[in-house]
Amino acid sequence: MWLKPEEVLLKNALKLWVTEKSNDYFVLQRRRGYGEDSGGLTGLLVGTLDTVLDSTAKVAPFRILHQTPDSQVYWNIACGASIEEISQHWDWLQQNIIRTLSVFDSGEDITSFVQGKIRGLIAEEGKSAGDEEDPERFREAVLRFERLFVLPQREKLVTYFSCSYWKGRVPNQGWIYLSTNFLCFYSYMLGNEVKLVYPWDEVSRLERTSNVLLAESIRVRVRGEDHFFSMLLRLQQTYLIMQQLADYAILRFFDKETFNAEHPLANPLHITQRALEMHARNQSFRSFFRLPQEESLCEVYESFLWVPFSHVNMLGKICVSENYLCFASQDGSQCHLIIPLWEVFSVELPDRSSRALTVCLRGKRALRFSEVRDFERLTATIRRKCGTAGSPQHCVSNPDEEGVMVGQSQAVSTEALMNVFHPHDAENLDPKMLKERMKEQSWQIHFAEYGRGTGMFCTKKTRDLIVRGVPETLRGELWMLFSGAVHDMTSHPGYYGRLLEECMGSSSLACDEIERDLHRSLPEHPAFQSDTGISALRRVLTAYAHRNPKIGYCQAMNILTSVLLLYAKEEEAFWLLVAVCERMLPDYFNRRIIGALVDQAVFEELIREHLTQLTEHMTDLSFFSSVSLSWFLTLFISVLPIESAVNVVDCFFYDGIKAILQLGLAVLDYNMDNLLCCHDDAEAVTVLNRFFDNVTNKDSPLPATVQQASATANDKSIQKVDICDLIKEAYEKYGDIRTEEVENMRKKNKLCVIQTLEDTTKQNVLRVVAQGVKFSAAQLDELYMLFKRQHFVSCYWSVCSPALQNHDPSLPYLDQYQLDKSQFSSLFNLLQPWTTHTHTCSLARSAFHLLDENGDGLVNFKEFICGLDILYNRSFTEKLKLLFKLHLQPGRAKVDLQEYLKQWQEDLQRREENIKDLPRINQVQFIRLTKTLYGLFHGDEEEESLYRAVARVTSLLLRMEEVGRKLQESSPQKTPQNTPTSTAHLETTPTLPTSPEAETLAESEGAHDHPESPVSQHETVPSHSDITPNSTSRPSTPTSSPTGTSSPALDTPTDTPSSPSTVRDGDWSFSFEQILASLLNEPSVVRFFERAVDTDALIAHARKNQLKDAH
Repeated sequence: MWLKPEEVLLKNALKLWVTEKSNDYFVLQRRRGYGEDSGGLTGLLVGTLDTVLDSTAKVAPFRILHQTPDSQVYWNIACGASIEEISQHWDWLQQNIIRTLSVFDSGEDITSFVQGKIRGLIAEEGKSAGDEEDPERFREAVLRFERLFVLPQREKLVTYFSCSYWKGRVPNQGWIYLSTNFLCFYSYMLGNEVKLVYPWDEVSRLERTSNVLLAESIRVRVRGEDHFFSMLLRLQQTYLIMQQLADYAILRFFDKETFNAEHPLANPLHITQRALEMHARNQSFRSFFRLPQEESLCEVYESFLWVPFSHVNMLGKICVSENYLCFASQDGSQCHLIIPLWEVFSVELPDRSSRALTVCLRGKRALRFSEVRDFERLTATIRRKCGTAGSPQHCVSNPDEEGVMVGQSQAVSTEALMNVFHPHDAENLDPKMLKERMKEQSWQIHFAEYGRGTGMFCTKKTRDLIVRGVPETLRGELWMLFSGAVHDMTSHPGYYGRLLEECMGSSSLACDEIERDLHRSLPEHPAFQSDTGISALRRVLTAYAHRNPKIGYCQAMNILTSVLLLYAKEEEAFWLLVAVCERMLPDYFNRRIIGALVDQAVFEELIREHLTQLTEHMTDLSFFSSVSLSWFLTLFISVLPIESAVNVVDCFFYDGIKAILQLGLAVLDYNMDNLLCCHDDAEAVTVLNRFFDNVTNKDSPLPATVQQASATANDKSIQKVDICDLIKEAYEKYGDIRTEEVENMRKKNKLCVIQTLEDTTKQNVLRVVAQGVKFSAAQLDELYMLFKRQHFVSCYWSVCSPALQNHDPSLPYLDQYQLDKSQFSSLFNLLQPWTTHTHTCSLARSAFHLLDENGDGLVNFKEFICGLDILYNRSFTEKLKLLFKLHLQPGRAKVDLQEYLKQWQEDLQRREENIKDLPRINQVQFIRLTKTLYGLFHGDEEEESLYRAVARVTSLLLRMEEVGRKLQESSPQKTPQNTPTSTAHLETTPTLPTSPEAETLAESEGAHDHPESPVSQHETVPSHSDITPNSTSRPSTPTSSPTGTSSPALDTPTDTPSSPSTVRDGDWSFSFEQILASLLNEPSVVRFFERAVDTDALIAHARKNQLKDAH
């Protein structure tokens, strides 16, 4: 089988291998112990070593190494279990590779070609073999994953690998399981079990690392704790999949301004390893060639391209998408080009022996590809696609047209503002204009040699011309080309005009912000001192806000768009803005500017790597993050004069964010000596500001009225810095920074930036909440994480979960995470301190409505923790009051819900509440309260005593209510009758349904107290009248208001006095004071509620079972 090329430093290490065949470029070797010399001592030792090794680590007995005559380094490219298998690979190399290698001039090129060829073969074999994993083995792994980690069955396992997890200095050999939402690991060796389950949304660091103990490993940081995984057979593949899953979680849960339902991985139930790899490949393809988001990589072919300007065949890859044919040299930097398929009119096969094809383009151009492995398939693909690829007819204005194009509703500028306010003067013989013409001539020569437009070859010479500065007349055209905006505009003809029609006359917050900033955009430039420039700027910004409402409008967009309008037509400026905001600077222009923060973290990392002297002097590099924020957000436009800033924008559109990072390093390097002398941040800021004031563009042809000259422009004593020299120095010193390296650093630092923002939110929330509760700081931290995870648990397995909408980073800290009723109930049931099961759901629902202060159907962390604090840390009175309120909520009776909610809000807002203000509890509500108490006491060690206590209190309260009713009947005579209370009436009084034990206890207590009831009732009335004055004046009914007073109709005496036999079930009620006074006389009940709650144990229980509860 072909192997991914791996370096072998010693050809005959320990004399374990014997050479069977060799030539100038390849060596076929046999391992000792196999074949003819297997009987020798060395062969016996090698055979024994291979036998005792695990089957997955056995060494194949045959291999093929690649070498070059001028190198001592060998590369292992193939292995085989038999001589027949390895001989097939050897023969293929002899027939297909050897004759091709003679065209290369150096050994490095030969090695690069061989490595690329072998990787291509591996990719082709993988494609033809179907799924990499054996379906049966993968099914077994899924069952093992479900059994070990007890996650919901909806959680989808993506892949798994054998590895070691380092716990201290001891490795635990086991398996790492990578699922859609979780990173899991399991190991069991010698009675030691290690089980890890971490959600991807809690990962703050993910990187490859190495140290003395671990040669190479993957470090994962979760909630401040590092975890190391090593000894992975395919470490890079494992790392990339982990990186993709973590990035997917971050994008889906925290970065919803970018994530949408059309995302290729929107459905978490459909994510597979193949889907992740395909998504990453498509992203890389679009990013490199700057193609529209709709394009996907369909086919890849390795080939040579005849490069006419160099007269050589250049090795590279052909990439075919739905509408484009692209080519990039092997290292990506030597040459690349993009051909729209609608520009292809024929494909010819001139030489089948060299597997070549010629692609003929409109404009009498042709591209010749050779040594294409499957050239016939490529030919058929191009012919098919160039017939189906539409040729977008985009309306391009002629130079002779007027400056505005009048549409159906709005006038759109068809001229760059620089052409309107500073037209090009061909007869001007100024030295700067002469130099400008020389630049134009250099570019015309480049166009003649390399092509112009979308089919232009982009080479190192192109970059050199960019670094020298783009001519004013070509700037808009080249920005469109290098940014890829030309492809977006071509594939969406008429889109901008339709957007303007849709958003015309609309009003929104974004529109108000745009109007506020219009006159702050390059106010010194004449173009934006007139209605022409201001109107064009307004239209572009408004159209983009309408196109992308998730971003809308953000500050700094106006400055960038102003510069784009100077050199591009209005519609072109719109598409350039789209390219910048959605592709080149992702996540920059949103509420939290996450993208800018990520690139600042990358910038800090590059400073540590390249400017070590500055790093040693300044231990805290966060200063550079704060001072460089405007550099990244505005591409240096806000700190440099406009005539210098446009040169930076030239480089940005060609090289992306890499150009800005390079320039930032060059600026710090240029000011190194002055920065090392600074004693504080203020001095450093002054040094950098003074430097930017002295940056000039000596070759700028712009008139003085347009240039933004600094206050020191005429000061000869101050040394000036030319922007072209600064950019050239940046490329010379830091040009070796690769785009792929920057993208990897972006992905790594994005996790850290997101989690830092989340930690800031948590700290602010806890600081506010901690003031009013008795939980410790560590307990509040754990409870916050449980609350936050409960929000995400509802989102893990849903494409468009409504809970996703409950997280809004733009809201105040307290409201960024909120739980709805279902989420709240699940978490409340996990954390409530009593082992009740019968009324769990109703109690949680009641608690939710009570804590939802604003009635929006959501509970934030502060509301949640205040309710939990009462249950965990408050006194018996406070806990009973909460239970009382939970049962005050209306049942089936018609009551004023708003009045109840208003009362509860006022109760929660008052620190010291007057219990006399609480409404009375009616019959239905009291029955529910009693049931809840029985449920709370179930299973307690004092269960029997508690049941008896509730029975006694219930009986006492009912007798008190009966006495109150008797007194009311005799109130006109003011002489209470000492008649024994009717036994029949007590029997007809509603009793509380309870458990069988409770009913027996209640009956025994009632029978025991009954003979003494007349005396007890008569004697208890005066003592309770001070506590419950309303009970002796009038009965409370279900229609009582929340303040405890009856309605006027009920206050009117009836003509016929009510007798005990005619009293309705719902005509009795109790006040909180009555219930409290009665329960305070029961020591067992007081002990139960005053008992200390083991908060840490309950939190640990909830953390362990939170995911199980999601079943």
